[in-house]
Amino acid sequence: MPNFKKLLFPLISFPLLFLTLGLAPASSPSGEPAFVKEFMGQMDFIEGRLTQLAEAMPEDTYSWRPDDGVRSVGEVYLHAAFSNYIWVTMSGGRVPEDIGFVPDPAKIGEWDTQTTNKAEILAIMKKSFDVLRETAKTFSQDNLDNKEIEFFGMKFSLRNFLVTGIAHCHEHLGQSIAYARINGVTPPWSKSGE
Repeated sequence: MPNFKKLLFPLISFPLLFLTLGLAPASSPSGEPAFVKEFMGQMDFIEGRLTQLAEAMPEDTYSWRPDDGVRSVGEVYLHAAFSNYIWVTMSGGRVPEDIGFVPDPAKIGEWDTQTTNKAEILAIMKKSFDVLRETAKTFSQDNLDNKEIEFFGMKFSLRNFLVTGIAHCHEHLGQSIAYARINGVTPPWSKSGE
């Protein structure tokens, strides 16, 4: 005969656990939505890793590309900045005019090839993450839940759009790691045993 207490415990406890998690506050004590804090944490991580790679790569590798028609090392870093500015403009934020950013996916090629100078690329990338963070700080829970964004013919909630942005940045972080290793550069965090 089965032990009903053992069978009923998971049936009752797991739904209660999920119900309890669902009642967790959506905002931090400061009023900032928890998702915004998590989003910024992910973007800080990505920026840190991309910056470490960009600094570790010799400047003469910035024009290296694995094949014709594929982004070069420097173009990947510039593309990360372009993407950050797309997230900013599509979510209702403003990119400073002096950046020279045109929020048009047809302009990606021009943006990504604007320079091969390492110092310039690092500065462009840093500024894009700063602007993205400032914009993210303005998002309310209502924005995350109800603001709708249409991009490439798809509709997203602001939250889903930002999750897509995190995935996109991680994709290019992975690409940058591969580029570094192909060029004989060990990611700095790998050297320290991370």
